[in-house]
Amino acid sequence: MAEILVLYYSRYGSTARLAAQIARGINSVTAANARVRTVPPVSTETEATGDVIPDQGPPFATPADLGECDGLILGSPTRFGNMAAALKYFIDGTAGDWAAGRLSGKPAGVFTSTSSLHGGQETTLLSMALPLIHHGMLFVGVPYSEPALNATRSGGTPYGATHVAYEQSATDLTTEEAAIARTLGCRVAEIAVRLTGQTTR
Repeated sequence: MAEILVLYYSRYGSTARLAAQIARGINSVTAANARVRTVPPVSTETEATGDVIPDQGPPFATPADLGECDGLILGSPTRFGNMAAALKYFIDGTAGDWAAGRLSGKPAGVFTSTSSLHGGQETTLLSMALPLIHHGMLFVGVPYSEPALNATRSGGTPYGATHVAYEQSATDLTTEEAAIARTLGCRVAEIAVRLTGQTTR
């Protein structure tokens, strides 16, 4: 089975909803499995520490999750057109994986949620893509052959799956946003399956 890591940070639930749809897309592909993980929030208090295990939702990611994945899809809410500090903190700790080339040649995608239509969705997606490219990963977007990308009046871009939550409680995805998220998961999974098949022959 090709193991696809869906790694995200979600503050109010919108990014987590996207992650769930992406996982559905991954699991729809024969010989692919979604491994969903999150990261803990960061604190401005230098002495503060969080729980080792989250109260709810998926487990926190570990270095082993990165080493064992055949593909990676990163997600974060937008923070001034950039990924959230919690996800950036985790990514900054992957220098060992970079040096060892553990992610090189594997497919990757990105997703985000914003509170306004033009609130930095595409710049956030690109900010997450940059470290993946540095890792030597193969960036996977969403093509316009996906009908929902042309039909959406909310989130969804060729760079990755997105959601617009005009209020903190507006975590429900539109039909198009969910379809685009599933397509992203499916595409990364299909590519990972092909690549792992080539490397095991």
